[in-house]
Formats: sequence, C-alpha cells, structure tokens
Amino acid sequence: MAVFDDKSRYVRFATVYAATDRRGRQVQALTAALVPPQNKLGEHLRRDGQRLDHLANFYLGDPNGFWRIAEINGAILPDALALVRSTTIPTQR
Repeated sequence: MAVFDDKSRYVRFATVYAATDRRGRQVQALTAALVPPQNKLGEHLRRDGQRLDHLANFYLGDPNGFWRIAEINGAILPDALALVRSTTIPTQR
C-alpha cells in the first residue's frame, strides 16, 4: 500500500480495506477520506497568481495543506477554486 505523508488526510481520515479486483486478485484499497471538522480563520481575497499551496503555506505553515482550503470552501477538486476571488481559510490544527 502507498505510504502517505504524516500530514495527509488519508493517514487520519481514511481506512484501508481488502477488495477483489476484476481479475479476482485480493488487493488493498483505500476509502475516501472523511472531511475533517475545521474552524474558519477568515477570508482571503486572492490576487492574480496566488495558488492554494501558497495560501496553505502562508496560513497553515504547510503547502501540502491546500486540500484543507479546498474542503472548507466546498470544492472537491482544488482547481474548482481557480477563479474564486474570496477564499475561506481554516485555522491551523
């Protein structure tokens, strides 16, 4: 099974389970990560060129925390927020 970074949502909010693939082999699979509860820090008005990993690094101290910003804004894919000007920022954990 893949190894995830300690800060990954899949470490704490997903579960590994056994499944059978189309060829009948036993494989390990991973559930979708549950959305963790988050508190709102505030809103950020984005400027041109600001990406979610930049905001995550600035506010959360972790550029890989971009998924937390996407989830608190109701976006399944981070790219869905590409044209959004006002972005909700979660608090640090």
